[in-house]
Amino acid sequence: MLKLDFEKIFKNKEKEFKLKVKFEVKEGDFCAIFGKSGSGKTTLLRILAGFEKARGICTFNNTIFFDDKNFLSPQKRKLGFVFQDYALFENMNVEQNLLFAKKDLKFANELLELLDLSKHKKSHILELSGGQKQRVALARAIMQKPKLLLLDEPFSALDNEIKLHLHDYLLNIHKTYKITTILISHDVSEVYKLANKVIILENGAIIKEGSPNEVFLKTQGSQKFAIKARILKLQKQDSIFIAILAIGNQISQVALSPLEAKDFKENDEVFLSQKAFALNLTKI
Repeated sequence: MLKLDFEKIFKNKEKEFKLKVKFEVKEGDFCAIFGKSGSGKTTLLRILAGFEKARGICTFNNTIFFDDKNFLSPQKRKLGFVFQDYALFENMNVEQNLLFAKKDLKFANELLELLDLSKHKKSHILELSGGQKQRVALARAIMQKPKLLLLDEPFSALDNEIKLHLHDYLLNIHKTYKITTILISHDVSEVYKLANKVIILENGAIIKEGSPNEVFLKTQGSQKFAIKARILKLQKQDSIFIAILAIGNQISQVALSPLEAKDFKENDEVFLSQKAFALNLTKI
């Protein structure tokens, strides 16, 4: 289990910013830290990785990352870290990037197969697309078989279609190796799809935490509207179907009859509108 209880204060000439958090993440969970830019998300991750210091305590399983008397260096925390900008060695090919992290050719080939990169293992980094580079970065982060994986908005620079495919690769890695995963994101649909626990940061403080449903789903009001949405999940519940929708940075849900549900699938772009007193979905 990951346990954090710390604070860090930043001061400049204009103002003071305090990051103060306390939460736990169970082993094997996928936890997303969600919030606007400047809320403290990346700083939290850097403290967890050991790139910055803070006052308090952080432990993972039986290892103390830091407390009042101890500070474990990033190299000794045995965690994986994936950045937004890949941080790959451009003078090496894909296979060499992985083996630089750890000389284990068998495991490197296993990861390349799992991430559909086997045919690119001799390709140089500059020959790859953005999505392929991010898969290589993910594979390299897993090479040392970490029990904790930290992801700092790794997909934010990619287009939506590539991002959706990478989500599936990441979930496969997470489940296959049972890695406790912490994701920094400001994309609500990404968080909803990937995480089973969500923590919302605002101005350096946790304002809400729980499952994606507990954190994001809101009761619809009665006003008339017609807005664009995307179907994140379509799930059967008793005799009806529930469509989970991403609407900007909000999540909502709509009940559909089996007849209505057959016209939709996950990732469909739709219009959500009000017809009479019921919510209605129309495919774009």
